[in-house]
Amino acid sequence: MGDDGAGGIEQERLTPQLNIAIISALFRAEVQEKQLARKVVGLQILIILAAAGAAYGWESSPQHAIAVLGGGGVSVLNGALLAWRMSRAALNPAQDAHQQLRLMYFYAAERFLAVVVSLGICLAVLKFSPFAVVGGFVLGQAVLLAARLLLKIKTESGVKNVQ
Repeated sequence: MGDDGAGGIEQERLTPQLNIAIISALFRAEVQEKQLARKVVGLQILIILAAAGAAYGWESSPQHAIAVLGGGGVSVLNGALLAWRMSRAALNPAQDAHQQLRLMYFYAAERFLAVVVSLGICLAVLKFSPFAVVGGFVLGQAVLLAARLLLKIKTESGVKNVQ
């Protein structure tokens, strides 16, 4: 910033080149977030399938493997809802911060309710083994957290190396 000669401070303005750079960076970030969400859900599915196979091999019981799949499926549902809501929120960015906060609370409550109802169905209606259901769910959630963290770090370090 400099003096404009009239005693005021000259305002910095975005040039068309800077506007294009900002817009393209935001578009790349949105595309990377969608790809990250798909990778995380895919990784959750793979790990849960492997865990169900291990449960079947260890217990020699398809009921335990199906229970692990049920708990892991609830976790995958949670991750898929998170990814879906994140992509929907990116399509319609709210101008009002209060509205955005209300939507975040609504989405969190929606995911919580989906998880509680799904786990309730697995445990009360389908009568799956509680240990296997909860184990599959916790494993899926751990994969969700670890994969988002590790893949995000990998993506960010890859972007820094390109620049």
